[in-house]
Order: sequence, then C-alpha cells, then structure tokens
Amino acid sequence: MKRILVIDDEADIVELVRYNLEKEGFSVESAPEGESALRKVREERYDLLVLDLMLPGIQGLELCRIIRNDPSLSRIPIVMLTAKGEEVDRIIGLEMGADDYLSKPFSPRELVARIKAVLRRMEMRKEPAEATEEGTDALRVRDIDIDRAKYTVAVGGRQIKLSATEFRLLLYLCERPNKIYSREHLLDAVWGDDVFVEPRTVDVHIRRLRTKLEEDPNNPKYIKTMRGVGYFFEV
Repeated sequence: MKRILVIDDEADIVELVRYNLEKEGFSVESAPEGESALRKVREERYDLLVLDLMLPGIQGLELCRIIRNDPSLSRIPIVMLTAKGEEVDRIIGLEMGADDYLSKPFSPRELVARIKAVLRRMEMRKEPAEATEEGTDALRVRDIDIDRAKYTVAVGGRQIKLSATEFRLLLYLCERPNKIYSREHLLDAVWGDDVFVEPRTVDVHIRRLRTKLEEDPNNPKYIKTMRGVGYFFEV
C-alpha cells in the first residue's frame, strides 16, 4: 500500500484529501506545519508528499528545497497543492523540485488522478534501464558520466544532485546527442502519457539542468536551444 503524507494546516482540506485517497487504497498521514512534516519525512518512508505552500513555520517552498537537497529524501515525489495559482507560482514550485502542481480550489478526482500519474512515472523509473554499453549501465557523453542503475550524474568528476525528472530528461537527451526535440516530444518521452503539466514545464526543467550542469547557464555548452524548434544535447 502506497503511503502519502499530506502537509497542510487546513483540517478540512486534509480530511477531503484523506477521504478521496483512502477510497483509492492509499494509506494517508498528515502534518499541519513544516517542522513536524520534516521530522515525519526523515523518520518514516513515504511514497509521495502532498505539500501546501502556505504553512506555519517552515514554508512549503523552503520545505521542498530542504527535501530536494537531502540525498536520502530527494527522490520522494512532491505534488504541490496551494491557493497560489498564478503562472509564476507554478513555475517557482516546479523550479524548486515539485513533480506536479494543483491550485485550490481543486477537484479531488483530478488530485487523485495526478497523484496516480506521478506514482506511475516513478514506478517506470525503477524499471531496469537497457545499457547502451555492453555489460554496464554507464553512459559517458563528453565529460558527463551517467549511471542508469544508481541514478547518479557527474560532470567532470563532480557529482551533481538531480531530481528524478531532471535525470530522465538529461538521460533522454544524452542518449540521443545532436537530435533536436520539441517541448511536446520531450513531454511525451520523459513525462509520459499521464502528464498533466504544460509544455512550459520543459523550459523550467531545462533551466534547472543548465544551472546544475553548466559553468555559465546563460551560455550553455551542453544543452542547446534551437529557437522555435526545441532542445538538443551537443557533442
């Protein structure tokens, strides 16, 4: 049974989410503020977090940042559930490492569908990857080393931390160097058929990858843009 932690200080929202998720067979726990949520996440194992942005104590974005920067927690998928629905808020949430974003008021059925989609993508990520080098899961492109089995990435020998989605996106581009892909193609290939996010999400993740990979993200040498067409990894 999948375990989900709902982090929200509105008791009625928590109970609404709990009711609908438990109907679908999930085990649901809750935390009303950031500090207790962080303790729970560090002490227990959860398959997904539903995270509100406006929390007492540690705010939702800061909690997301802490989780994404902790190697032992960084792979936990996060769905943000918040009253902030402007595009800039969604982009900030995705840039901080959220896997999906839903604004209040929300449809409980849509929330359940999005959570199931995120979990399906996580299960697909756990499937053994087919190695392109005989007898190994390692891939080296220029000075970037990727280990498909361990989900690790190093640039010039320097280990970098990537979210699950960032890893899949980088791996997809590195396995197909110099081929240009549109946002829509990358959404289908990396996020899958269950995706609910918009094409702009690809731009957000590309920007995050460049920040982590590049010495000068504004003048990238790895992931390039073909204006009006899409993105490619240059070799």
